[in-house]
Amino acid sequence: MSHTEHEDPILRTSPARVGKMLAILLGIMIIGGAIFFLNYGYWNSYLPTAGKIQESLGKSAAPGQGQVTGKTINVNLSFVESPDFKVYAFNTVSLSDPNHNPTINANVGDKIEFDVKNAGKSFHAFAITTSTSGPGPAIDGTTIGTADDPMKPGSSGKVSFVPSQAGTYYYICAVPGHRELGMEGKIIVAAGTAAPSGAAVKPTGNKVEFTVSFVMSADFKQYAFDALPGQAGTNPDIKVKSGDTVTIHVKNDSKSFHAFGVVTDPNDPSSVLWDSAFGTPDNPLKPGQSGDVTFVAGAPGTYHYICTVPGHAALGMDAKFIVE
Repeated sequence: MSHTEHEDPILRTSPARVGKMLAILLGIMIIGGAIFFLNYGYWNSYLPTAGKIQESLGKSAAPGQGQVTGKTINVNLSFVESPDFKVYAFNTVSLSDPNHNPTINANVGDKIEFDVKNAGKSFHAFAITTSTSGPGPAIDGTTIGTADDPMKPGSSGKVSFVPSQAGTYYYICAVPGHRELGMEGKIIVAAGTAAPSGAAVKPTGNKVEFTVSFVMSADFKQYAFDALPGQAGTNPDIKVKSGDTVTIHVKNDSKSFHAFGVVTDPNDPSSVLWDSAFGTPDNPLKPGQSGDVTFVAGAPGTYHYICTVPGHAALGMDAKFIVE
C-alpha cells in the first residue's frame, strides 16, 4: 500500500444514533427542569438537613418561650452610656433613677414585649438569658442583633418573651464586656395562677366564620395572608370570644405549599392550639386548594395564625388571633 492510500475510517456509531442520544438527553433535562420549577414551592418549604442541624445547635437549652396567659407587658428600653464610656446601662446611667435597668415582674405565660432602641454611641445587642454572668447563652428567639452583627447607634428593634418557668432571667447587652459595665436588668417571673392558653373551654354556642388566603409575590420574597405587605388588608387581625365555635375557610391563592394553624408562638409551628390545624408541613395545601377547619376558641389572649410550613411565618405569614 502506497503512502497516498488511506484506510476507510471505522465508525463506532452513526450520526443518526448520536442525534437520537442527544435528543433523549435533552428531553430528560427539560422534563427534570419542568418538575423542579413546577414544585419550587415544595422544595423551598423545608430546611435542608444541614440547616436543621445548625438551627438546633443555635437553640438555648435554657427554659424559654412558653404558652401565653393572655397578659401582655410592654417594656421600652434604650442602650445608653456615660460620656466617658465607663458606665453602660439601660434607659439612664443614673443609679438613683428608678428607670435605671428597671426590674420587670411577670408571671409564667405572660408575654413581655420589648421595644429596644440603641440610644448610645456604641454598638450593642439585646438578649435574654438565665446565665448570671457573661453574654449568654441567649434564650432562643429573644435576641436583637448579635455580637458579630450588633445594633448600630440609632437603630431599634422589637422582640417578645414568654417565660415557661418561674425564676430570675436577665436582659442584657450581649456584646462581650458590656454587661459587666452595667447593661443588665432582671426579669422576675412568678408561677402565677392563670390557666394555660391551651386549656379547653365550654363552647358558648356562638358561631363565627372567617376566610383567609395564602398569597405570595411573584418573586417568592413576600409571604402574607389576603394581601401582600404594603397593600390594604394584609394579615388582618381575627377577633373572637372565648368559647366561640370558629370556622376558618382557608384558600391557597399562591404558587407554593402552605398549612394553617393558630399557635401560641409564631416561631414554633408545632405550638398549634385547639385542633385548629388545616394541612401540615408534611401534607400541605397545594396551590389552588382550599378547605375549612372548625374549632372552639380557648382562653382569652393574643395568639397568632400562621403558615405552619417552617420558615413561612418568618417570611410574613403571621397575623394576630385575638380571643376576648
